Amino acid sequence: MKYTGNVIKYGDNVDTDVIIPARYLNTSDHAELASHCMEDLDKSFVSRVQKGDIIAAGQNFGCGSSREHAPIAIKASGVSLVIAKSFARIFYRNAINIGLAIVECPAAAEEISEGDKVEADLDNGIIRNITTGREYKTAPFPEFIQKIIENGGLMQSISNGSF
Repeated sequence: MKYTGNVIKYGDNVDTDVIIPARYLNTSDHAELASHCMEDLDKSFVSRVQKGDIIAAGQNFGCGSSREHAPIAIKASGVSLVIAKSFARIFYRNAINIGLAIVECPAAAEEISEGDKVEADLDNGIIRNITTGREYKTAPFPEFIQKIIENGGLMQSISNGSF
């Protein structure tokens, strides 16, 4: 699994209420959720995010509620990967369940800057900042997680007979 994109950078403790504000939880429409992604934290996110972009963030990304709407909004906005120092555990599992690639790599999350171009090879656990030439090691995705993400989520994996 390889991802290449430009980085949008956030700090620590980005909670699910700013990823997708609660006032939009009355819909499950992915495009509608994407249109409000990050609006309480970064009003420019929706207008500047491009398909394939990568979010880099600090500690405890996705803290807050257990709603799946948050990773759905991120994925539907076009973000291909989230790299963070750490994730809230329920967000981590929800992201995998809906097929959003996420990886904990504290050094990369710290050193990567807004606008950098990053390439991630999650089969081999390598993140490379193309802008600076720096390379970071992380744990490769286990095969079963690769299958879930490749299939677009856990339910799609089950319905496709991958499990």
